[in-house]
Amino acid sequence: MTNSEISDFFTALSKLMDLHAEDSFKSKSYSIAAYNIDQLEEKLADMDDASIRVAKGIGASTATKIREILDTGKLSQLDEILSRTPQGVLGIMQIKGLGPKKVRTIWQEMGIESVGELEYACNENRLTLYKGFGQKTQEAVLQNIAFIRNSQGFQLWASVEQIAQNWMSRLKQSFAQYQFLFTGAFYRQLETVAEIEIVSNMPADTLPKLWANVPGILMQQEADSLLLKMPDTIPIKFYFVSNEKLASTQFSKACSEEFLNAFNQTFTIPTNASTEQDIFEANQLQFISAPLREKANILQKAKDNSITQSIELSDIKGIIHAHSKWSDGQETLEIMVQHAISKGLQYLVISDHSQAAYYAGGLTADRVAAQHREIEVLNEQYKPFKIFKSIEADILNDGALDYDQSVLSTFDLVIASVHSNLKMSQDKAMQRLLSAIQNPHTTILGHPTGRLLLSRAGYPIDHKMIIDACADYDVAIEINAHPRRLDLDWRWVEYALEKGVLLSINPDAHSLAGFDDVYYGCIIAQKAGLTPDKNLSSFSLAEMEQFVELKKRKRNLQPL
Repeated sequence: MTNSEISDFFTALSKLMDLHAEDSFKSKSYSIAAYNIDQLEEKLADMDDASIRVAKGIGASTATKIREILDTGKLSQLDEILSRTPQGVLGIMQIKGLGPKKVRTIWQEMGIESVGELEYACNENRLTLYKGFGQKTQEAVLQNIAFIRNSQGFQLWASVEQIAQNWMSRLKQSFAQYQFLFTGAFYRQLETVAEIEIVSNMPADTLPKLWANVPGILMQQEADSLLLKMPDTIPIKFYFVSNEKLASTQFSKACSEEFLNAFNQTFTIPTNASTEQDIFEANQLQFISAPLREKANILQKAKDNSITQSIELSDIKGIIHAHSKWSDGQETLEIMVQHAISKGLQYLVISDHSQAAYYAGGLTADRVAAQHREIEVLNEQYKPFKIFKSIEADILNDGALDYDQSVLSTFDLVIASVHSNLKMSQDKAMQRLLSAIQNPHTTILGHPTGRLLLSRAGYPIDHKMIIDACADYDVAIEINAHPRRLDLDWRWVEYALEKGVLLSINPDAHSLAGFDDVYYGCIIAQKAGLTPDKNLSSFSLAEMEQFVELKKRKRNLQPL
């Protein structure tokens, strides 16, 4: 074991003691010990105990710990403090620019225990609400997280999209004589992607020759494929085939195993297919787009010509679930209205945080009333555009909604969401969610599992029971369109539609740029075949007003 490796034990111990706010004198002494070990010319592993004790900057206590490390490869004191530190917090400590004290604030005060949760908090402008965290710090944290994430395996579809499109554009410009077609997980619009896959009729040796001597590029080449790995970006997988196999290869590699097996049992891929469309026409099937090639049952719909047009971005008529400066959003209500109007939208359902979310500037009852007065003024000023009065009400630990009935009744819509005590058993999560769904004020169930893709699995729920309850109590379910959430998971949208539950693609926007996240909601909803008439945010202003009025009457919140 090298001196540098031994030094790392003491550095880690010092930082973790600072993280846990333990004896600062000892913490500093371990930091100094780490420095002194690094400066030694002699190799500690070759020294006896007596020599270690008298080495420059090494005392008896440090020498004892060094011997433990050399003999066991461990340091029990470090192991003990590691056992009290969540793994995700250790990941946060690796982010450049965040010292132990800042990490302690993130962990203990913000309740964040993973890099993904921290990234989401930054995107919500949450860090700037805490002492010692300015806008520059928040931006630096985001940049460093992006760098770390790019060196890992899977990436969000949203993070990959522009990279993929740029590659496709460059390839077509540079090699106009060949064809290039997307396939694989990116083409299927899966929420996370490990690599971008492209089918081409280019000769298999063209790209390897081109990039053979380019520094930093790693190539894994097989007879008919090439995996290209470059620093700080997602790998690209190329499949090289003949002209005759372009369409069939694109098709076969852009299907789930379930779908492809079902297709091959009943249908065939024609040898002369020049496009994917040809494959379906040859089998007298309605065309099935790649995002829908997941479950086998879609084949029967294609046979019956009953696949309907899935939702598109142009079908979104209003922004539901957005946060303003009243809580943790970045902009004023008026600026948000102006931005929505500029995008051709008809309404904004403003849904700031409720009072329990104190960490996000949640609204007290008095501030709710003040916000409503501002909304009424803006609604007069910007007619016919309309701001609907809403709130993202915390589902409290007992399942009750934040605020009493007198406050809840002042909102046009209530989005009920869990934000606290996320480490729950399924029984506890179900109790909280079902209680909230049964509350007559709940209009929409927000991000039902609380998941953050690639960083937090979310609390466990019985999806069928939740969806059944939403059907029984006439509660819509949010498809949170933030690319790190995409919650409700698209795999459960079909069941929700079968039960007659209304979905709602909502951006959960904390900035003007966040409005655009509805695009990712539409992309993921296309995988479930969601149509505009089943999506609340596709309702026109008149339809939304009617929806709000009907909800209030049904729940006896207004006299008939």
